[in-house]
Amino acid sequence: MYNQNKILRVLQLIRTLKAPPAKSIRQLATLLDSTERTIYRYLDLLSEIGFDIQRSEHSHVFISSKDEISDLHLSEEEIALMKSLLMTIAKNHPLKDSILKKIYINSETQLNAQQILKAHLGKIIENLSLAIQTQKQVVLKKYHSFNSNAISDRLVEPIKFTDDFQSLAAYEVKTGKNKYFNIDRISGVEIKKTTFKHTPKHKYKSPDAFGFSATNKNYDIELLLSLRTAMLLKEEYPMTAGLIKLDPKKKLYHFKATVNDLKPITRFVLGFLEDIKIVGSEEFRNYVHDHFWKLLR
Repeated sequence: MYNQNKILRVLQLIRTLKAPPAKSIRQLATLLDSTERTIYRYLDLLSEIGFDIQRSEHSHVFISSKDEISDLHLSEEEIALMKSLLMTIAKNHPLKDSILKKIYINSETQLNAQQILKAHLGKIIENLSLAIQTQKQVVLKKYHSFNSNAISDRLVEPIKFTDDFQSLAAYEVKTGKNKYFNIDRISGVEIKKTTFKHTPKHKYKSPDAFGFSATNKNYDIELLLSLRTAMLLKEEYPMTAGLIKLDPKKKLYHFKATVNDLKPITRFVLGFLEDIKIVGSEEFRNYVHDHFWKLLR
């Protein structure tokens, strides 16, 4: 997932490309304190999400002030209606901001960093949907794994999205396992010409709030969270949002869930020990305690 510095540079690049005159790749790299290779990668990203990147006769690049999508001709009333529907009915849908990008071209509203990021995720979902429909293998480019703490390309056969479009269920060819991949940790998608080869091994089971599928054992988790940790938990693991409730008596947030793997929630708890209280499960309390002492060794 793009960090804040990268998002800021993308925004700076958009502003720079829109300001005359057109500039060379070397000039852009200097202005943004970046490398030419990175500039080319950002230009590809902007093209993917709908910006019309043009080149002058000297191969300098710029974004036309008339950048628009020719087949979109919406009245102000239609724009207002579409924005209202997207911001209410579909406010949590990952494709919302990709659509808003196209709508906002004809309105006064400006894109912000989060919308650009969401538009990028919308493109990823679009490519994965196509791969599922055509039954083609894909490479998940530079996937950020919290479990292995590594960034790598993953060759998979995509099966389906979770109901909230936060994760992709897919069969990973190298490991021979069905796994869940968080959409916002995928940097890009390459659709291969190879069709599915392992369809009989495809399995889908609804994941827990942390994206892990059912196993032979599950665990009951119950926590009391501060406002800060409740917000951070929702941000890092969006599927936990519906399981976090305010406890008005204690003025804390109550999180209760059944999970299939203790690692992600343990890692989160260990990062905020002063703001989280474990209640209920003695098994989980002991698990966290053991991992806490392992960190101190």
